Amino acid sequence: MDLAGFLERLDSGEPVQGGGEVHQFMHGVSQQALQITAELNSGYHEPARLRALFSLLTGRPVDESFTLFPPFYTDCGKNIHVGRHVFINMGCKFQDQGGIYIGDHVLIGHSVVLATLNHAMAPRDRSTMLPAPIRIGNRVWIGSGAVVLPGVTVGDGAVVAAGAVVTRDVPENTVVGGVPARIIRTIQKEETS
Repeated sequence: MDLAGFLERLDSGEPVQGGGEVHQFMHGVSQQALQITAELNSGYHEPARLRALFSLLTGRPVDESFTLFPPFYTDCGKNIHVGRHVFINMGCKFQDQGGIYIGDHVLIGHSVVLATLNHAMAPRDRSTMLPAPIRIGNRVWIGSGAVVLPGVTVGDGAVVAAGAVVTRDVPENTVVGGVPARIIRTIQKEETS
């Protein structure tokens, strides 16, 4: 198996059997991600160096407008896709095997968790992983400490309140909050504050 085949398999949404070929390949990818994030999180790096390290982590270049404040954690990295003018604040944890797609002009607050893997519910199959992507639209703001679970789409212009646990799709131009997150209100496009 190579990286392209690995990502294709994860993007298919098919279960990943614990101990199987895909799972074993995942461990190798994780070791590389741990090595890169250790460097990324050690000491001060100029913004250009952070972009270079993040590009190495994801396996694709990020736009010059991308900003990251370390520390940042991931156990894969190769299935993170970021748009332009994306800001990721300190302490974020991305479990991206199922795919994380971040649009343009997105703000991600401190200690946000984006998790794209579930485990099978049957105890005998608990080591089986179920990948599902997280898709974050354009001009989204995810508040500090929020958790977004596998398979969730956050629509354009939405706000996820601090501490929310997002278990289902968020409509565009809405504010969601709570555990589990629910719609609090709609954002009027002409709002300025």
